[in-house]
Amino acid sequence: MELAVGANRLPLWVKPMVFVVCLAPFAWLAYQAFAGGLGPDPAEAILASTGVWALRLLALTLFVTVLRQWLGKPWPIRLRRMLGLYTFFYASLHFLTFANFYLGWTPAILAEELLERPYITVGFLAWLLMLPLAVTSTQGWQRRLGRSWRKLHKLVYPAAVLGCIHLFWQVRSDVTEALVYCLVFALLLGWRARVWLPAKKV
Repeated sequence: MELAVGANRLPLWVKPMVFVVCLAPFAWLAYQAFAGGLGPDPAEAILASTGVWALRLLALTLFVTVLRQWLGKPWPIRLRRMLGLYTFFYASLHFLTFANFYLGWTPAILAEELLERPYITVGFLAWLLMLPLAVTSTQGWQRRLGRSWRKLHKLVYPAAVLGCIHLFWQVRSDVTEALVYCLVFALLLGWRARVWLPAKKV
């Protein structure tokens, strides 16, 4: 019994390690910015890096559920909130970089870009879908919302789809990297659908 309980617990060092690992890309980006190592177009470098890391962490957030089902253990879920918040953190940095360097914080320009560039529209929608998930990620909100909390947090799935579309639509030449991300998310969402649909039939 003690061994079973121990196997279901998350070791104390795991959360701090995951926190540091997730923060590392931002720390490296900040260092490169101050050291002048972002190349001839720093704004573009920051925009690309934050966008890619938002997608990577979103994929990891979704993979946590798959990992729990594979292992039959509850402990991976305890990492999901941190990974989800870091996903929103990098997605917000991505949006703020665009708003600062490309829009000059001008709402009229944002509205124009949303109307004229579909990839910006879907990217902005993905960020908007993640916003309530970040706000309601605490246990307090989970208690307040009850069963509605789980329904609300299923918005992560359309957010993932929109994130992939956002990446794919802005690629100008080599689509290999974008296709890899789309394949990863297709597998993750397909796995989730495979588990969820039979449950709905029951």
